[in-house]
Amino acid sequence: MNIVLTLLLILASLLVYYIKYLLSYWKRRGIPHDEPSFPQGNMVGFAKTKHITELLTPVYNKYKGNNRPFAGFYFLVKPSVLVLDLELVKNVLIKDFDKFDERGIFFNERDDPLSGNLFQINGEKWRPLRHKISPTFTSGKMKFMFPTVTKIGDEFVNVFSEKVASTNSGVLEITDLLGRFTADVIGTCAFGLECNSLRNPNAEFVVMGRRAFVDRRHNRFVDTFLHSFPKLARNLRMASIHPEIEAFYMRIVKETVEYREKHNIKRQDFMDMLIEMKNSAENPITFEELAAQAFVFFLAGFETSSTTMGFALYELAQAQQVQDKMRAEINQVLKKHNNEFSYECMQELKYVEKVIAETLRKHPVLSQLVRSAKADYTTSEPNYVIEKGTNVIIPVYAIHHDADIYPEPNKFDPERFSEEEQQKRPHCSYLPFGEGPRNCVGLRFGKMQTCIGLTYLIRNFRFSVCEQTKIPFDLVKSNFLLSPQNGIYLKVEKI
Repeated sequence: MNIVLTLLLILASLLVYYIKYLLSYWKRRGIPHDEPSFPQGNMVGFAKTKHITELLTPVYNKYKGNNRPFAGFYFLVKPSVLVLDLELVKNVLIKDFDKFDERGIFFNERDDPLSGNLFQINGEKWRPLRHKISPTFTSGKMKFMFPTVTKIGDEFVNVFSEKVASTNSGVLEITDLLGRFTADVIGTCAFGLECNSLRNPNAEFVVMGRRAFVDRRHNRFVDTFLHSFPKLARNLRMASIHPEIEAFYMRIVKETVEYREKHNIKRQDFMDMLIEMKNSAENPITFEELAAQAFVFFLAGFETSSTTMGFALYELAQAQQVQDKMRAEINQVLKKHNNEFSYECMQELKYVEKVIAETLRKHPVLSQLVRSAKADYTTSEPNYVIEKGTNVIIPVYAIHHDADIYPEPNKFDPERFSEEEQQKRPHCSYLPFGEGPRNCVGLRFGKMQTCIGLTYLIRNFRFSVCEQTKIPFDLVKSNFLLSPQNGIYLKVEKI
């Protein structure tokens, strides 16, 4: 018994020593950093009292300048690089992309098949898949899908009108309706399914979409371990996606694929392209790989676009002059096109485009980008070497709110995105969709459905603040994406 106890004490002491050694990494390297705590590192308060942006932004503001390309940061006990310099951002995302083409996040195709998607997988598997998927999001394909989205937009306005009429005050929680709109759009364009979630808030498609962001397979500690040590977690054959969510998406993808193949249905949409890749004679993808891509396309389009529209309406409700200017442009352009909202018509909505861009500047849904160094990398400062295997965090939210780049960063000003103003800013200072070869493959689709949704709403309704509007809103602390706590309440009036 005494021998066992002694061995346990020795092991515990060695573990404590090893962790302390890890947490002295940046001090030993002479790199500026905040003192870490055990066992959270620099993540104290994460998911409970602080969102990830509230941890990264103060560190960015504290250490930027003085020719420092990066600061040290501890994601739990894992040392990570927090980028401070836009030149290093450009090198990581574009110039030296081949050295940083991995996100360094968890995936496990064998035991967690839906995690084997384009967003999560590493370079050697990512490259050929990205090459195959990119043609789905050309402007030609967007033009083809446009009428499908506008048809859902018409129903969106009808449901919104009914909701406004059913309330005495005209006050609505808008994020639920916006999520149901994007669920119907993605469900139709990606899966060819009539989800009808606009009419049915409990539609399985939208319920599972929301659950995919909030339901965890494990507790927060295990979840953080997965993403801190992805290779170890993969070797331990761990999984991240909730079994019920996995079963749902596997089922609907299987049913969709089988039905289309049996009846030889062609819709020229995302699912068609995936089926062609599965049945290709050269390097076909497996069914599991097909399902993973359909899964991530739904999640990316569902949450990011609906949240962006919610943030835009929240800002427009506080800036009536901007909202009026946006509405005037929409009416003017539509009048020019005989009140028919076509793809070409959308291309002329330049101020609407600026409003969306400024919304994504102030509220970037993906508030940080992560890459992993494939080899030791020397920056512009010889002492600042990024060692192989180190995660590199690019704090998008902090960069978008840097007063040296965007004066008065908390002010909502769409004119920041006039051609003249954009030319003044350095490259890689605007990153809502990432940048370089691994930027968001579906950015055209995301912009299109956001533009259509906002155009239909602003043309038909006026949005303003009310007593229930929380300014500023609180963020959902446990979500890595930017998401408003308890939704967004606005007063809505039919025009």
